[in-house]
Amino acid sequence: MLALLHTSPAHVPVFDALRDEDHQGLELRHFVDEELLARARCEGPQAVAGAVRDVLDAAVAEGARAVLCTCSTIGGVAETAGAGVGVPVLRGDRPMAAAAVAAGPRVVVAATLESTLGPTVALVEEEGRRSGRPVGLLDIRTLLVDGAWARFEAGDAEGCARLVADAVDAVIDADAIVLAQGSMAPAQHLTTTMIPVLSSPRPGLAAGARAARAAEPSRVSGGAGDG
Repeated sequence: MLALLHTSPAHVPVFDALRDEDHQGLELRHFVDEELLARARCEGPQAVAGAVRDVLDAAVAEGARAVLCTCSTIGGVAETAGAGVGVPVLRGDRPMAAAAVAAGPRVVVAATLESTLGPTVALVEEEGRRSGRPVGLLDIRTLLVDGAWARFEAGDAEGCARLVADAVDAVIDADAIVLAQGSMAPAQHLTTTMIPVLSSPRPGLAAGARAARAAEPSRVSGGAGDG
């Protein structure tokens, strides 16, 4: 079973649909806590570290073999808090960041929440160092899409996606554009730019599925079914 930590209930059907498309047979269990994002926006991501650890402990207690945090704002906190829970804890936007760095040094990080920009830029920089492209060799710009988050909160996902797509299509001189939040993913299919536009849900779920399956007892400890 793969547990998913969300800060919006809107992500539940998105990841269920991706599971049905790409990872049939994978059990998902969703943990939704909107208060985590609200607190992180007001007090900073570290303010929710203890609460995030509580969710991770609960997920493991319910049988999770891995946990995927789908919120970019608290993803780094989840990775750190998960160091001692006994199962892999992944941030869903890390594969996206790695793909952005692989595309080239000029990366635009687009977000609908200002609180997401800092953590995502830091993640892209981290992936750059991992790939041998340190910060000095990266050109990272940020793009805050005004009004899009208000649309999303109001239930107008289509309007949010359209605002994001329009903003992304205006970007020039970039090797990749990162849609920092999972809620922005629908805009990926509305853009017309020739610049690669990357979103996190699909590659993030793929990473989580690999981690959960690699941790199955029959694979890590041997068992009656291994003969």
